[in-house]
Amino acid sequence: MAEGATAWGAMLRTAGAFGIAPEGFWRLSLKEWRMLTETSSGAGPMGRAAFEQLMKTWPDGD
Repeated sequence: MAEGATAWGAMLRTAGAFGIAPEGFWRLSLKEWRMLTETSSGAGPMGRAAFEQLMKTWPDGD
């Protein structure tokens, strides 16, 4: 992969592992993606149960 290129395939596989369908992945903002996957805070990535609670608390509008 070229330097500075985005690893879309790896990101989509990670989203799939979280149970996020491709259309859901593409609707995520960069801030949301980082919140789901960033581990530099030491907290680790968000688990599925926490993610489902987040979706229930803050549902997307149609």
